[in-house]
Amino acid sequence: MSPLALPFPEFDPVAFSLGPLTVKWYGLAYLAGLIIGWVYVRRLLSNTRLWRNGTPPFGIEKVDDLLLYITFGVVLGGRLGYVLLYEPASYLAQPLDILAIWKGGMSFHGALVGCALAAWAFARRNGVSVLSTMDLGTAAVPIGIFFGRVSNFINGELFGRTSDVPWAMVFPHAQWLHPDVEPATRHPSQLYQAALEGLVLFIVLRVLTHHAGALKTPGLVAGTFLAGYAVARSIGEVFREPHAIHALNIGPFTAGQMYSLPMLALGLYLIWRARREAAVPHAS
Repeated sequence: MSPLALPFPEFDPVAFSLGPLTVKWYGLAYLAGLIIGWVYVRRLLSNTRLWRNGTPPFGIEKVDDLLLYITFGVVLGGRLGYVLLYEPASYLAQPLDILAIWKGGMSFHGALVGCALAAWAFARRNGVSVLSTMDLGTAAVPIGIFFGRVSNFINGELFGRTSDVPWAMVFPHAQWLHPDVEPATRHPSQLYQAALEGLVLFIVLRVLTHHAGALKTPGLVAGTFLAGYAVARSIGEVFREPHAIHALNIGPFTAGQMYSLPMLALGLYLIWRARREAAVPHAS
């Protein structure tokens, strides 16, 4: 280990306490993502110039209901996704631990499926376009991803691979998972992912929605998000320490990259479908 290695900041995982109630940074990250995403979706709906014929798919008054659907989708999908995709044997042996969300263990890919199902249920219940609803949701998702990855860094989890880059640091939690190589300096890959999956992807989608009229073509924003996230996640996985034991860690490829392949395929399909739809003349 280099004597110039950056020390990992000693963050307290608990943001604050109110009597017996403790609020952790991870919970605040989810809350911040949902609230700021709620505000952003309202702003998109209120900007009529972003929509075909100046008509949003539904009114601002329905955003509260959409938030409720999405919250359930994130929590249930994220938890079940982690259980099924990463630790099925462990939770099969201790099924009650599935309910112990406060112990950690959420999957983005699972949360995304949960959000998609939630958006579909919301759209069907309210008689609005499923694709436009998904466009709205995915336009705001990078906000939540950004806060989530920053909280991963604060918790010292999902750290990067060993490295000697000048900004590499020692993550204390790594000693429990990789005692054979610790202490070792590692990429702060959580911050790389916050930048790529959060900031960069948000900017790309923002340009599409506000300068390319993407919301006028249902499915284009959702498709770009899916394909963009798949690429960003796959790049981040190059620097991130892969899940220790997983059947989809194949050669140089990680489970996270393999799970991103269906996202990439679906995203490219939605982009192709949206572009084909845009080529068809519509009555104004």
